[in-house]
Amino acid sequence: MKAHEIKKGNVVEHNKTVYQIRDIERSSPQGRGGNMTFRFIMYSVPGGQKLDLSLKSEEELVEVDLLRREATFSYMDGDDFVFLDKEDYTPYTLSPATLGDAKGYITEGLEDCYVQLIDDQAIGLQLPANVVLEVIETPPELKGGTATKRPKPAKLSTGIEIMVPEYIATGEKIYVSTLTGEFGGRVETKTF
Repeated sequence: MKAHEIKKGNVVEHNKTVYQIRDIERSSPQGRGGNMTFRFIMYSVPGGQKLDLSLKSEEELVEVDLLRREATFSYMDGDDFVFLDKEDYTPYTLSPATLGDAKGYITEGLEDCYVQLIDDQAIGLQLPANVVLEVIETPPELKGGTATKRPKPAKLSTGIEIMVPEYIATGEKIYVSTLTGEFGGRVETKTF
């Protein structure tokens, strides 16, 4: 697949080694006729050796065929995260190193995850596009301020920090994009 088609979480082969893409930075060239460059931060599977690779938009990497199994986060085993297969309850254990930044989005009973397998070995996790996390610490809204919407930092229940709109308060549940790590909206609570 071409560099511009690759997404976070894809598993690719480079120099006879299998890697999972953890982060992608795009850089647009200045001037005419330039070609966009993509910098991939990827980790070998298994093993977790980091590799930085820059490719032009039309250069290609070979996507590796892997099995994806729908799973639900079940429990922690020491520092490891254990997911249960949705169909046959096979446990898949993933280390914090394997999960990378994804571990900041995993909450008790998280569903709609896909464990990625190569030769029956769990090598990665694909998260749902959005997760619900609780704000456990954020500064209060400034009263009488201007009408501008200033973002403020918020610490979430999994330990990650993101920027949220000023009106979000401690204790609220919010949607967070697992692709961008950005605030995606307030979870409305029903009152009867």
